[in-house]
Amino acid sequence: MDIRNEIKYLIGKKGKTLKTVCENISCKTNNPKFTSNNISTKFSRKTIRYEELEQILSEIGYHIEFVENK
Repeated sequence: MDIRNEIKYLIGKKGKTLKTVCENISCKTNNPKFTSNNISTKFSRKTIRYEELEQILSEIGYHIEFVENK
């Protein structure tokens, strides 16, 4: 599964849409460029930044964690 589908799955699991998540982040950060169209394009082009992914995950109650392989 790619990151785009994984994030969309997690957002859907919370009963939200990418659009509403992006609108909430845009309001909180006062960043009018944080739109669902922009983020979808970044997913498609594989150019999404770590910070943007962190914001999306935080908005839906998740975080990024690095775990060492055993």
